[in-house]
Amino acid sequence: MAELAYFDADAHRNDIVNVLREDGACVLKDVMDDDLSRRLGSELGPLIEATPTGRDDFTGRLTGRTGALVARSEASRELVMHPTITDLAREFLQPFTEKIQLHLTQIINIQPGQGTQPRHRDRLAWGGYLPSEIEPQFNTIWALTDFTEENGATRVVPGSVNWPEDRKATDEETTQAVMTAGSVLLYSGSVIHGGGQNLSESNRTGINITYCLGWLRTEENQYLSCPPEIAEGLDPDLQEMLGYTMGSYALGYYSDPTAVSELNDLRPPEFVLGRPPREKASSATLITD
Repeated sequence: MAELAYFDADAHRNDIVNVLREDGACVLKDVMDDDLSRRLGSELGPLIEATPTGRDDFTGRLTGRTGALVARSEASRELVMHPTITDLAREFLQPFTEKIQLHLTQIINIQPGQGTQPRHRDRLAWGGYLPSEIEPQFNTIWALTDFTEENGATRVVPGSVNWPEDRKATDEETTQAVMTAGSVLLYSGSVIHGGGQNLSESNRTGINITYCLGWLRTEENQYLSCPPEIAEGLDPDLQEMLGYTMGSYALGYYSDPTAVSELNDLRPPEFVLGRPPREKASSATLITD
């Protein structure tokens, strides 16, 4: 059976990133404090109860998936911007991007009787068009309940990040991310993984929060899931993580569809939130002369 690395919450960042690059996954133990866990349970409980189960075997016919967590839950915003996680995400993805952005937020509630999810790589959300040497994602699954072998802890294939696309994982090469509530599974977009089978009599509940390169289209459309009228009241760091900022000098501007501006018709996204950018992007990376 393959083994997954486990780290204390205060482990050195380089050690964690190195394991992620090599194995594609690891667990940080007991990162979430009790107060945040309690508030998440209170805010997300009604959403979990109201969410229907999946439409196919991949999403899970006995699995509920709930998104738009930044707009719907104040406590979830703290998970999205958890400094330990965002620092790791930036370091892990920094070789391939100037900025990172929020890729998706999703409660995954695996109910009793749900079978195993097909093993897959999350990077295939972009259809396999990204060169294999570019790592597009830094992913997390926060445990709201204990993740056990019996209740469907996420299955992971450590070391599969550099496998050829046609190589299939065996059960012997697959392990499960067993962890206590409040811990978090970290994994890349290139590692093979999938939801586990829930043989217990209770739900296995986690929050999937993922980050990607700032120049890619996101899986969850943040501008629709958290539109400007909601985003304008958020902290500027979170606004920018949602994508309400320039990805680089010429990436992400907009024009007011109702009128031409007398000053500059090509506006940075922050203007729609009622504020100017906090930093000005440089054109140096575009110039070849």
